[in-house]
Amino acid sequence: MIKFEDFVKSYDVRGLVGSQLTPEVIRAFGAAFCDVLELEGKEFVIGHDMRESSESFAEAFAEGAGLRGANALMMGLCSTDMTYFASGKLDVASVMFTASHNPASYNGMKFSRAGAKGIGLDSGLAQIRDAAKEYFADGIQAVENRGFSKALNLTVEYVSYLRSLVDLSQTRRLKIVVDAANGMGGFTVPLVLQDAAGLEALNLAIVPLYFELDGSFPNHEANPLQVENLRDLQQAVVQHGADLGLAFDGDADRCFAVDEKGGLVSPSALSAIVSVREIDRVRALGETDITVLHNLLTSRVVEERIAAAGAKPVRTKVGHSLIKEQMAATGAVFGGEHSAHYYFRDFWGADNGMLAALHLISELGAFDGAMSELSAAFTPYFSSGEINSTVSDVPAALERLRRAFPECSIEEYDGLTFSSTTEDSWFWFNVRSSNTEPLLRLNAESNHEALMVEIRDKAIQIIRN
Repeated sequence: MIKFEDFVKSYDVRGLVGSQLTPEVIRAFGAAFCDVLELEGKEFVIGHDMRESSESFAEAFAEGAGLRGANALMMGLCSTDMTYFASGKLDVASVMFTASHNPASYNGMKFSRAGAKGIGLDSGLAQIRDAAKEYFADGIQAVENRGFSKALNLTVEYVSYLRSLVDLSQTRRLKIVVDAANGMGGFTVPLVLQDAAGLEALNLAIVPLYFELDGSFPNHEANPLQVENLRDLQQAVVQHGADLGLAFDGDADRCFAVDEKGGLVSPSALSAIVSVREIDRVRALGETDITVLHNLLTSRVVEERIAAAGAKPVRTKVGHSLIKEQMAATGAVFGGEHSAHYYFRDFWGADNGMLAALHLISELGAFDGAMSELSAAFTPYFSSGEINSTVSDVPAALERLRRAFPECSIEEYDGLTFSSTTEDSWFWFNVRSSNTEPLLRLNAESNHEALMVEIRDKAIQIIRN
């Protein structure tokens, strides 16, 4: 028996192909999507990644939506941010078939309302799930005027729009290794950074790594958040004497970077760099009241750089739909997450790893120094990264932490954040429960490396005790 609750997550759908996601399930989701978003007689966008099941799933979804009267604009192969672009530009709803960085046996769906507005469990996804369950069980009753499908190609408009948001005219020539991990970065990088869209190539020498689209991920998983998946990129950057390395996840909506020595550039550093650039850009256009978001797990340097640039930093909880909602509510020009999701007001508040990459390329291209020096300037503190622990009794683990750190102030906001400041040192660490697994996620930071290590190790020992 297929249990829809098992694969409908907080912000999207992720499930095993065959046992959870089948053409019949997907067709039911198409009908439900049409009903919940009231799309009868209206158009919406469908895109898909390179996974073996994605194209057929996209067609099944269009069939289900068509039975309920919606008209599908089929983008075909694309990155997730390309569907956001179409949703924003055309002001229509969208669905992207991808399981992002998940292994080859998975697929999934990311939904948006018109204008690339996110859909999560609290903003429509639960209703779509429940309606899909009914259609799967009882069948889909067709409306009198069924919908149709037609092809949609916005490639040139997408590339032109991204390039219009970042000034690359003064960029010195850079050699960049890009690891697409056989995901959609192998499709979008030649379009945006080279001349595959028929537009002029940028002043870049691109060294491609795993650009062949292959949903079986034959070289390594398309999850740059795991350090082992960056090793080929790190080695290639050094081997080719490149200035920069970029890695994209499976649907190319997240971007990670390494410097010319193969060292990791933290997403917090990239968030801080893009924050300052976006603040400067909109201030030059006459804006004065500028807000930038950062989630509570980014480095303290992000908040400091935003404030130093004269903007208002706003701290948010972790989560795709949550940050999209906060982008809209606050009018923030940019939002950065520790997980390498980067949100842009001028991209309809949606996340776009390629746009973040363009900012980094422009910044490095105008910087009189190496990427390692630029990264160091935005990485003054010491962070643990995210460390997961399997915990059978989460409340008990949290209570042990409270007792073990009596000197800390404790904030209950997206988990617990413990913090302490003395005359010359400070630290904070956050522990959050996973939404789907019996896990506690730990992130720690301090202005002293030894103190960060001490706090990190102590917290891990207590959590796992």
